Amino acid sequence: MILVEKVFAGIVSLVVKIFSLKPEKRYRWEPMRPDLETGNLAYPMVLIQIPMYNEKEVYKLSIGAACCLDWPSDRMIIQVLDDSTDLTVKDLVKLECENWKSKGVNITYEVRNNRQGYKAGALKEGMKHDYVQECDYVAIFDADFQPESDFLMRTIPFLVYNPDIALVQARWKFVNADECMMTRIQEMSLNYHFKIEQEAGSSTFAFFGFNGTAGVWRIKAIDNAGGWKDRTTVEDMDLAVRAGLEGWKFVYVGDVHVKSELPSTFKAYRNQQHRWSCGPANLLKKMAMEIMKNEKVSIWKKFHMLYSFFFLGKIVIQTATFIFYCVVIPVSVLVPEVEIPQWGVVYIPTLITVCIILGTPSSIHLVIFWLLFQNVMSLHRIKAALTGLLDAGRVNEWIVTEKLGNAHKPKSTDQFKDSSNTQPLINKPKTTQTNIWQRYYFSEIWVGLFLLSCGCFDIATRRQGYFIYLILQGIAFLIAGFGYVGTYVPGS
Repeated sequence: MILVEKVFAGIVSLVVKIFSLKPEKRYRWEPMRPDLETGNLAYPMVLIQIPMYNEKEVYKLSIGAACCLDWPSDRMIIQVLDDSTDLTVKDLVKLECENWKSKGVNITYEVRNNRQGYKAGALKEGMKHDYVQECDYVAIFDADFQPESDFLMRTIPFLVYNPDIALVQARWKFVNADECMMTRIQEMSLNYHFKIEQEAGSSTFAFFGFNGTAGVWRIKAIDNAGGWKDRTTVEDMDLAVRAGLEGWKFVYVGDVHVKSELPSTFKAYRNQQHRWSCGPANLLKKMAMEIMKNEKVSIWKKFHMLYSFFFLGKIVIQTATFIFYCVVIPVSVLVPEVEIPQWGVVYIPTLITVCIILGTPSSIHLVIFWLLFQNVMSLHRIKAALTGLLDAGRVNEWIVTEKLGNAHKPKSTDQFKDSSNTQPLINKPKTTQTNIWQRYYFSEIWVGLFLLSCGCFDIATRRQGYFIYLILQGIAFLIAGFGYVGTYVPGS
């Protein structure tokens, strides 16, 4: 199932690339220009939302990048939605907004009395302000995202000239991908997601999951879909599915890149992956019947949503990886009756890995490390997916992904209009680890010990010959369990 899906998505993306079937060819697109009579009124009014929560390290970067967007200042409103609980950070963010406002930028600083609904609640509250009624479109950027100055010029025309398009999604570009092995591995997985999965979804069914940031929405489509909802921790995917069921189309523009930061600490990455695995599973449980009963879209699009997007993409892949690599293979060593055909243990996994790794050809030499680390994370993902399906435990837990900001330091003074206002507030974290006893992850440790035991048993009995994989995978689990993954920030 997984292989067929990967091959199909790969073929679609390959066809798009070979025949240069860019979105500009599939949809109407014309550059935005001022009108001779109406001037800047030819440009639609755009709202830019920047939700943030205690973003001390990166708030200046995201605000500075948004304020430097190439768009008429009187046709753009920048809305900083600050849910910070740290009063010092709140004061700093407010001061930054006032600094840009004094330079003529149309920027507003909005706060609320509680964090109800987390990011979804902040975005929903932000849409209630009177000045939003003037806007046709809304661009959303998380606090660590830095759009290029021509972002709106390249994305808004899709919405202006194609009234059936609701969302234009740009590609993430990672500025700290080379920080450590863990960030390199994340880059490989996310490049596949954007280059292959998002491209395939956009080109076939004009549907894919909104990535929560670096995208522009038609406000009418948001309202038509029922607005932002906080019933899960994936409010972005929730909105995208509801808008897709209303018949709206989505466009992925892979040539438009938005700089962002990958989580570089293992703790932050685990928290992010819990949300990304638990939320979709929980959303499937809550929306499965709604999708099946929908009469506004074709049966093929509903099948794509339920089978490819949700069941296969968010459930099967999360569970099959752990069950196969960390349960079936070790058990086949311990129980002679369990036999795995060669095509199942070698050929299919290899083909799936090749399909994914082609998203980042420059990192193909890291494929073994990527595979071992993905298997380690599959333990965390399967627990999160089951939590979402069962609607239990940490199902609604929202932990903001920690951003360090060090990789975003501008290399030149003219990157923004006021580069002195865009420096991170912390120094680059030290990569040496000093207190490992406070950083144990016992589930990873126990699985690692189990795999190592199976590997030793395989050597002793000479039964299956899987000992090389089992020992390497066991060591990978132990390395993660003892916290020797990613960068280490003292006190984190």
